[in-house]
Amino acid sequence: MRRAVTIKHVAAEAGVSLQTVSRVMNKEPNVRPVVQERVLAAVAKLGYVPSLAARRMGGSRSFLLMALNDKERTIEGWRSGEGTDWVDQMLMGGMLKCETHGYRMIFELVDTGSEHVEREVTAAISALHPDGVILTPPHSDNPVITGLLSKLGLPFARIGSVATGDGFSISMDDGKAAEFATRRLLELGHTRVAFITGSDQYVLSGARLDGYREAMRSSIGGLDEALIGRGDFSYESAVDAMETLLALPSPPTAVVASNDRMALAALRTAEKHGLSVPQDLSVISFDNTPLARFADMSSVIQPIAEMTSTAADLLIRFKSGVPELPDSSVVAFDFVERGSTAAKGAG
Repeated sequence: MRRAVTIKHVAAEAGVSLQTVSRVMNKEPNVRPVVQERVLAAVAKLGYVPSLAARRMGGSRSFLLMALNDKERTIEGWRSGEGTDWVDQMLMGGMLKCETHGYRMIFELVDTGSEHVEREVTAAISALHPDGVILTPPHSDNPVITGLLSKLGLPFARIGSVATGDGFSISMDDGKAAEFATRRLLELGHTRVAFITGSDQYVLSGARLDGYREAMRSSIGGLDEALIGRGDFSYESAVDAMETLLALPSPPTAVVASNDRMALAALRTAEKHGLSVPQDLSVISFDNTPLARFADMSSVIQPIAEMTSTAADLLIRFKSGVPELPDSSVVAFDFVERGSTAAKGAG
């Protein structure tokens, strides 16, 4: 059996130190051309493929990014089996981008509401020594986490955050997306358009509510605050919100819900009251997870994979010394119309 070629074999063949081989493999500066050529010749001769541990020997980079997702909501999503693919898209976008740069992405779950959140994040950083951290909502706007990373001098990217401050901000324009969805229902002739909010823990929930309000203020019916139902991204909260909305003297004929799970709750609650979708009630959701596709719901498509890919790319380029990177990036949302929306009075 052929023995595995290690960095030690390359160093011995080239007559240099292990650290020099690592610097050459990592394409770091301050290596003389003649030494670089000798190392690369040894690599080619021996057929050496560098391991992650060997690449880290140069000392300046770990070639790891750490992504933090909210523990409670992630576990809730997995246990419910309702088809959310936020984590899948996040991992795909981040991991594929990391792969092109020779990086790896590690996924960690942290409870953003825990009184021990700083200790949890510190422990993960100490164990992994990442080159950068990707924060997803609501971590993206958690001052304890962002403050800790800033204090440590560790680069980080904030997905779904538009707040000013340290770290790269990557978002879609949630306000514009909600405004677009609301205007689409207004174009279909609906004047009583309701909105079910997300959790107040998420800054994007407020942005989406603002977008809805902006669209309704310029509509024929105007803005009626009674049409705003309070949710927290859970199915149960949307059921309660929808029951309240349908009990209004003039109930809505259309609703925008801040995620797919709540949109499905709105749809099912309407059906329980004898209403047909979309004949009596049109529904638009956010995220476009498999849940929306299976339920044939019109949906705002949140570019989760693209945002995570952008975050990873910025952190890797920053660690590589690329100057003048953008502090904030906006990734375009999309929209797909399905069977849950129709013109008012259709059918």
